[in-house]
Amino acid sequence: MVKERPVTRAPRRRSWLTRAADIVWPPRSLASDAIVDRPGSIEAAKWTSLTFLGPPCCACCGFPFEVQTDAAALCGACLADAPAFASARAALAYDDVARKMVLDLKRGGRRDGLNAFGGWMARAGAEALAEADFITPTPLHWTRLLERRFNQSAWLAQAVGRASGRAVLVDALVRRRRGRSQGGLTASQRRRNVEGVFRAAPWSEGRVAGRTVVLIDDVFTTGATAEACAKALLRAKAARVHVLTLARVVRPVDVVI
Repeated sequence: MVKERPVTRAPRRRSWLTRAADIVWPPRSLASDAIVDRPGSIEAAKWTSLTFLGPPCCACCGFPFEVQTDAAALCGACLADAPAFASARAALAYDDVARKMVLDLKRGGRRDGLNAFGGWMARAGAEALAEADFITPTPLHWTRLLERRFNQSAWLAQAVGRASGRAVLVDALVRRRRGRSQGGLTASQRRRNVEGVFRAAPWSEGRVAGRTVVLIDDVFTTGATAEACAKALLRAKAARVHVLTLARVVRPVDVVI
């Protein structure tokens, strides 16, 4: 796990209307309720608390290792039971700071961090994105989409697409039944809950066959959802499936989201 430094960019000129809106609705940090100078920012104290993920890690699932290893080294779980996906990477460790950003996006529909999230994810998944034909989000069941009115994974996919220049196919997968939320379930319950749930959309099967796909989601917890989606894409003859998320759980205590 590595600490990433903020990238300094020349500030973009902001319209008088935007500046006026900031007076009425001052922008707040992505990581706290602190007021910041512009939307999508994080104050320095919280920035240093973010844990960006990178090598050394499992070559397959991306689980972070504490000591430097061979780049092709696998964790015990992947050695015991190889996942259907070719690789999984995440930008952040899912800790207290990342949790707020994920839940603000997932439950609150907060979009002002998407440009930052897309850039972080594009860097974390650079190798997978370099060979990808397109990226696609983990789908919601249509009834949940109607209730929530957005799919945060689709927002993240579009942000990663902008950051990486890769095409986005938002409806490559569909969810056949609603089922229970994955939140609060154990690893075995999560696997049963998504078994057979996903399939390639009939209108996208021709676009999936023979292609390398990067699947986008908000959090990699046990890998159950990623595995189920990867299997659905592989059944549609995808050549390879990579997984890329904003955050991933690295400690058992953080599993409940």
